[in-house]
Amino acid sequence: MATCEVCGNDYAMAFEVHAQGQVHTFDSFECAVTKMAPICEHCQCRIMGHGVEVSGHFYCCAHCARAVDPEGARQIKDAVPV
Repeated sequence: MATCEVCGNDYAMAFEVHAQGQVHTFDSFECAVTKMAPICEHCQCRIMGHGVEVSGHFYCCAHCARAVDPEGARQIKDAVPV
């Protein structure tokens, strides 16, 4: 059994995530996201999808990127019309 580093649950089906030279142990995806997902620098939500990066800053969507850095994010679009 292994102990989740977020909630402390000792769980037989815990799993490891290897990232940036470190090993993390979690009992659920919820705990993994809580620990590992970046946070949008505008709205503070967890970025669980692709998100966007502008000038070294991370945002959950083009709207948030433009709200903080309108010039740097002017080329970013959330979706391409079909």
